[in-house]
Amino acid sequence: MPIGIVIGLLAPFVGIIIFYFWKASSAKFFDFLNVVIHTSSLLTAMISFALLANAAAFTIALNTKHDRTAKGIFAVTLLLAVPAIIYKLFF
Repeated sequence: MPIGIVIGLLAPFVGIIIFYFWKASSAKFFDFLNVVIHTSSLLTAMISFALLANAAAFTIALNTKHDRTAKGIFAVTLLLAVPAIIYKLFF
């Protein structure tokens, strides 16, 4: 499970980097993050990409029979998804 927690914390960063290269690879990364933070629709999309990376890691862990790792990834995903849903609904 500890490996799953680490993977669950690192996978969203991979998702954010992929989102950056998809949306604005010509911009500086921190300038891009500044724009994302101030643009609600981009922020929601970036959070979705981050959670999608966790979903991919979770699926890989399940398919390779690493159930304890999958539990850790799932736990972190829940911890990240709840604030994301609250933000989406109320802001």
